[in-house]
Amino acid sequence: MKTTTKTFASLFISLLFCANIVAQTNYYTTTQTFNQSGYTYQCDVVQGNKMVTLYNKENKLTYTNQVYKATGKERPLFNNPDDVLDDDWTRTKSEKIVNSAFSADQRNTVKGDVLFISMYISPETGKVIEVSFNFTCKGDPFATIPISVYRKIETDLKNNIWFIPAEDGKKLNYIFRGWNQRITAP
Repeated sequence: MKTTTKTFASLFISLLFCANIVAQTNYYTTTQTFNQSGYTYQCDVVQGNKMVTLYNKENKLTYTNQVYKATGKERPLFNNPDDVLDDDWTRTKSEKIVNSAFSADQRNTVKGDVLFISMYISPETGKVIEVSFNFTCKGDPFATIPISVYRKIETDLKNNIWFIPAEDGKKLNYIFRGWNQRITAP
């Protein structure tokens, strides 16, 4: 009887291990398009550094330089104009939206690793109009997270985060906010 119980326990543990491997599928190993229910995401993989850029296929700003509308001149890198009025809630709320999009199991899988989130903001309305994500495709637990989670983050940021564009921000084709976020465990 003990042998049967040990055999069953070993088989059960093996099945759980196999299920975990299946659950850890890397979805983002190559450049590809994901067609989901009502939305399409693009995954661009730069093979040299194995970086993934994941974004809604409808995005128009993901690879667009930030420029001044009046001149068409590119905004200098690391030039931080006062493009939005100060606020005390958007960063905390954005981080909470990102963290809560992951299930408890997913948070345990990705905890301690960094996801880079980019928000492209309308200079006229201050609303988030596009969102993209960056992570590595090799050995990065974010590569095991299904598109639906990134879609939830995108829609929640678009629906719940806004800014008040300052005069400098209104001069740009878009306002950019991006951050590295470590997901916290449940």
